[in-house]
Amino acid sequence: MHRVFISYHHDNDQWYKNELVKFGKDNNIFEDWSVDTGDISDDLTDEQIRVKIRDEYLKESSVTIVLVGTETKHRKHVDWEIYSSMFDGKINKKSGIIVINLPSVNCDYYTASHKGEKEYVFPENTKWCTITEREEFERRYPYMPDRIIDNLLKTGAHVSVIPWNKLNADKLQYMIDRAYEDRANCDYDLSRPMRRRNS
Repeated sequence: MHRVFISYHHDNDQWYKNELVKFGKDNNIFEDWSVDTGDISDDLTDEQIRVKIRDEYLKESSVTIVLVGTETKHRKHVDWEIYSSMFDGKINKKSGIIVINLPSVNCDYYTASHKGEKEYVFPENTKWCTITEREEFERRYPYMPDRIIDNLLKTGAHVSVIPWNKLNADKLQYMIDRAYEDRANCDYDLSRPMRRRNS
């Protein structure tokens, strides 16, 4: 069973985080290794923040699930957690990333980036398209954190997106397994500076 860190907006989306953890435990899918990173000082440098999150908060996890609600993209701690999950550190290596769009964002689009995901997770879809323009991702995913969109555009980054209402135990297990297996080969885009304030 894989150790998963869940990144989310605590004020708005705690209920969904709790439900996901319960679902994962009840179905023996993953272990929750989430820790609140809200007490990290803004006075630290980007590098100090990244090291602290990667080596103290994410160290035992290998897959990060980002829960996207209406305010998630504006939260600095979520951005720090995504960045740190994607960073290949000397001590703790990069994690696989899965995004779950919550019902509040009213988005039915999804993205399959791992081998077999299209057939196993989204068998109802027989016509897939490749998106190469940022504007189209932003249209489809208006609440998505910018760093996630950067990596949806990056060939080889392997970030998958699923709506909350399409989840079941088999699909979530499959997605976590694929994210875990592909994490070392993910070529993440980390060029965006870390968010320094909420907006």
